[in-house]
Amino acid sequence: MAFLRRRDSGDGEGRPPWRAQPPAEQPPVEQPPAEQPTEVQQPPPASEPPQEQAPPAYEPPQEEAPPAYEPPPAQPQAPAVTSEAPPSSEADRQEAAEKVHKDARPQTDEDIPDNIWEQTRHGEEPYKWHSGTKRPHGSTDAIEFIDVKKSFGRNMILNGLNLGVPDDQISMILGPSGTGKSVCIKHMVGLLYPDEGDVLVHGESVPNMQDDELFQMRKKFGVLFQDGALFGSMNLFDNVAFPLRQHTDKGEEEINEICSRRLREVGLSGAGDKMPNELSGGMRKRAGFARALVLDPGIVLFDEPDSGLDPVRTALLCELIKEIHAENGGCYVVITHDIMSARRVADYIAVLWKGRIVESGPASELFNSPNQFVRQFLSGEAQGPLGME
Repeated sequence: MAFLRRRDSGDGEGRPPWRAQPPAEQPPVEQPPAEQPTEVQQPPPASEPPQEQAPPAYEPPQEEAPPAYEPPPAQPQAPAVTSEAPPSSEADRQEAAEKVHKDARPQTDEDIPDNIWEQTRHGEEPYKWHSGTKRPHGSTDAIEFIDVKKSFGRNMILNGLNLGVPDDQISMILGPSGTGKSVCIKHMVGLLYPDEGDVLVHGESVPNMQDDELFQMRKKFGVLFQDGALFGSMNLFDNVAFPLRQHTDKGEEEINEICSRRLREVGLSGAGDKMPNELSGGMRKRAGFARALVLDPGIVLFDEPDSGLDPVRTALLCELIKEIHAENGGCYVVITHDIMSARRVADYIAVLWKGRIVESGPASELFNSPNQFVRQFLSGEAQGPLGME
């Protein structure tokens, strides 16, 4: 029967599974080679410590002799600059021009101030035309300047002024603008004092006067200012009467008589009630003239009386000055640069320039002077020593 059949199990070759099989041959195991004993490296024998050497004896360093001095080779010098770069601005150009002007100044024995040099042409002596000639005037001097010097800061205005103003004549001090004519008037009345020199009025030194003496001396003067200098708050009559009320003890009746006479002399007899702002320029000049005369002064000063007036009124004022002087006499001093006024009224002329008198003398002689500056100025010519300096 099939179920009794023993199942064949084995290795497929008919051997029963229980039979031992010979062990399979194992591949030979290679044994590692036996380790060879290594030789122990012995450390090198310890070396003996080095023997310390004794330090050498100290020997100071030998000083070497310094090398002999040899001058450095000469360096080539840059060529001298013979011309400067042109100035880049107007200020630089002006400074360069002033430097050239100073370098061109001739050598003089006198110390000339810079502002005097500025009025002098390049290479010209500053006082070349100042002969200082004083022609006789036939009278005594009412006012005299003796070596007067006056400066304001660095500007020398009067530089050794010598001048004599004759009494009983109409004198004119002429000169270019800014040459010190008005400064002369202020010295005459003691408003300014000279830095050096002296000013005499009727023989008395103005700088040496005490205050009381100076106050009394000023009563000798009448002054006509450039614009009349009237008080704006007073009418014309009160302006003319002001000096009498301040400096005298006269009563109002006498004051009224004197003022009316002086206003009549200058052609303003019916204008006593008018205010200064109602008057023309010529009327204000005449009113100032009347006020200058009320104290009967021995000296009358006119500071550019023709300024601001037209030629006709200037001529009328000049005629008025001549008429009043012929009636009252005294020393009249007119400061101006108007030549026509000088021709009309001057008896005596002094030409002032650079703080000194160029020439002085009777008007008829000065208008015929051979001096080139005097001739140019009194004729009003463009060609001559006076330029735009």
